[in-house]
Amino acid sequence: QVQLVESGGGLVQAGGSLRLSCAASGRTFSNFEMGWFRQAPGKEREFVAAINRSGRLTSYADSVKGRFSISRDNAKNTVDLQMNSLRPEDTAVYSCAAKYGSGSSLPSTYNYWGPGTQVTVSS
Repeated sequence: QVQLVESGGGLVQAGGSLRLSCAASGRTFSNFEMGWFRQAPGKEREFVAAINRSGRLTSYADSVKGRFSISRDNAKNTVDLQMNSLRPEDTAVYSCAAKYGSGSSLPSTYNYWGPGTQVTVSS
């Protein structure tokens, strides 16, 4: 089992920045590929960013590329999402997730999920 807890959400004006953090406990953190997802009201959960086990490879949704940056610290068992130039359409509940495998960005391929943190961007 892996327990994941997100923090850092909040209310920010358009153009502002937030940094989300996800703390993991339980099994060896470095064994898992990590991802961030988001879900807005009335919409399906969507992929935001992912990082491989070593932290050397990252991937992003086109909608956040160039604005968001994912990173991890395997010594601290954390994965962060730096969000810059935020837009109202970035408003959602953001969740981190962990999986044993690699490659696919589908939510169904992730094994463990945090409860999520709300991000609200005002115009």
